[in-house]
Amino acid sequence: MTKKEILTFAESELHTELSAVELLQVLVKKFPKKVCFSTSLGIEDQLITHFIFENEIPIDIFTLQTERLFEETDQLLIETQAKYKQKITVFEPRKNKVEELESQKGKFSFYDSVENRKECCAIRKIEPLNRALENYTIWVTGIRAEHSENRQNMPLFEWDEAHQMLKVHPLLHWRAEEVKNKIKKFQIPYNLLHDKGFVSIGCKPCTRAIKEGEDFRAGRWWWENSSKKECGLHN
Repeated sequence: MTKKEILTFAESELHTELSAVELLQVLVKKFPKKVCFSTSLGIEDQLITHFIFENEIPIDIFTLQTERLFEETDQLLIETQAKYKQKITVFEPRKNKVEELESQKGKFSFYDSVENRKECCAIRKIEPLNRALENYTIWVTGIRAEHSENRQNMPLFEWDEAHQMLKVHPLLHWRAEEVKNKIKKFQIPYNLLHDKGFVSIGCKPCTRAIKEGEDFRAGRWWWENSSKKECGLHN
């Protein structure tokens, strides 16, 4: 389908009155075997994973193994696959690219500048993501509007020009408490770091717990002076 046809479908069929599950079901009906979901194993992503597996919605789920994740995150992947008896595909960075970066700039070059940090993200996240998204038309994410000021006005769906595909955010307008309540109700495994002040969990060297009153994204790349701190996955 062309970009115009996909957007025409989205504008007529995807709306906020649909539940998250209904939205996912509409997508796979229209785009069989062309819908994927990227999970970082964060709390929102765990809820979407539950919706997909429990309702047997044929959506491929993948995650990015940056080789710098928290032990709790790695363990959660194992627990999630065991609970649902389903596979989550793992994409890793090109080892030669990681080795090249570390040999030239060291293992912690990302602390030195925004450019260096983005270079590391590009190798460990963006390149693997590009491979993961190949051959799909729809990219489902766990983005919520509450996550950051930059996401306050995001639409339910948007065209990703870089990947030439439609991005859909089923939990966009959910509140944090709604997500937590569902996690508890359905006994969905979640990252135990969430109980220790970590809200947005990424690579271990680049993530810290936030203090009361701090912005949701304050724990990511906290040493950078920027109001827009993104790794490039959802720019």
